[in-house]
Amino acid sequence: MSSWKNVSKSKARSHKERSQPRSRRHLGLLEKKKDYKERAIDAHKKESTLKYLEQKALDRNPDEFYFKMVTTVKKDGEHMLRQDKKVHSQEELNLMYTQDQRYVNMKRSAELKKIERLKSSLHMIDTEDKPQNKHIIFVDNKKQAKEFNAAEHFKTHPALVGRRFNRPTMESLQSGQFADLNIDNKATSKKRHKYKELKKRIEREKHLKTISLKMETKKHLLKERDLKKKKVAKETKDRPAQYKWEFKRKR
Repeated sequence: MSSWKNVSKSKARSHKERSQPRSRRHLGLLEKKKDYKERAIDAHKKESTLKYLEQKALDRNPDEFYFKMVTTVKKDGEHMLRQDKKVHSQEELNLMYTQDQRYVNMKRSAELKKIERLKSSLHMIDTEDKPQNKHIIFVDNKKQAKEFNAAEHFKTHPALVGRRFNRPTMESLQSGQFADLNIDNKATSKKRHKYKELKKRIEREKHLKTISLKMETKKHLLKERDLKKKKVAKETKDRPAQYKWEFKRKR
């Protein structure tokens, strides 16, 4: 019975591991012996693996055939996959560029149709492509032109002079009969959203046009690669590169 009391866990003293000191707490948890043991075993395992691989590389016969010799080439001390220069023929490359250009032109034509549809559904009041209406008022002399007051002439508030439509007079403002002046917020937000969509589609159409022109230039370079050419302008974000070709007399 006495031996059982000595071995009993309930009576045994609880073991407490040492924690990291406060001055070294920024270094993380204190490494215990079991942690060091795992780290040491892993390090020795890696060292032995590296030694084995080095010895295997030294003992390898350089003339021995292996399948990677066919598909790899050594460049700057590293084995890289060998890439054949002529994977595709010239006709296949021309066909691929043509198909890609057709797809870009198809997407561009779809964008142009959507732009025209949006323009027809919106009231293009402030656009540059349509003429803006002007209200010309004639006066007798230059003095009247300098002293001319548009708000008094139209009998409206000075803040509403710039409106092209729905311009109420001061009498209607004082009487409160200007219900048409209140614009529906929902309709305004919908119109604003359509204008944003129109702007994005116009930018997208310009981008697709630039891509199509660049692809057309690359297609000509592939087609007329035997002719001498001189680059006149470098390729930019908004336009393709421009070349000056050697004159060739056609028979």
